[in-house]
Amino acid sequence: MLRLRLLTWDVKDTLLRLRQPVGQSYAAEARAQGLQVQPEALGRSFREVYGAQSRRFPNYGHGQGLSSRQWWLDVVKQSFRLSGVQDEAALTKLAEKLYRDYCSPHNWELLPGAAETLSRCRQLGFCMGVVSNFDSRLEAILSQCKLRQHFQFVLTSEAAGFAKPDRRIFEQALRLGGARPEQAAHIGDDYSRDYRAARAAGMHSFLLRAAEHGQGPRVPPEHLLPTLGHLLARIEKE
Repeated sequence: MLRLRLLTWDVKDTLLRLRQPVGQSYAAEARAQGLQVQPEALGRSFREVYGAQSRRFPNYGHGQGLSSRQWWLDVVKQSFRLSGVQDEAALTKLAEKLYRDYCSPHNWELLPGAAETLSRCRQLGFCMGVVSNFDSRLEAILSQCKLRQHFQFVLTSEAAGFAKPDRRIFEQALRLGGARPEQAAHIGDDYSRDYRAARAAGMHSFLLRAAEHGQGPRVPPEHLLPTLGHLLARIEKE
């Protein structure tokens, strides 16, 4: 059995997931404001804009003079512009409303087994923290979704100044959790940013990979989690 003191967790698509695709929620808000935009078009525009913004201003523009709030407002506005909305007043209203809405449980749901697994890990005495490529809204999201109480710390890439897979965000987490790398394990759904990056920092790691994810990079079966409910059994077998 692994002698672990610290468990760190990714959030999006590990503990929480969006209730519906971004294009659908953006289109619903547009309809509420009297605008008709196709969800599919918005989804395509969002993916294009998000990718370009992430390349131009990595980690929400940290160190480049942008706040994460402005970063997101720009993404939302440009997504609607590409989908045919040119009214600047409407764009500002949509962006502000959607920025606020994505703090609420209206847009997020727990993955199966998340609350139960976190509760069990706390009962067993693990120190737990979040390591997520997210902005400053994550604390509010976790609180709204009734998960914040499980964690001793929440470390976002915006606060850390480094985004996964940079090992420095994991090193900050180890300091916050008071653990050496071999005493810690990270749980996430992304091979490069979670599984491989944590191991590069000297930690253990487990990859949440549901069957529908299909084939990916080779990972030892004992490090794979078909569901979050498999975590403690994996830890005991290591």
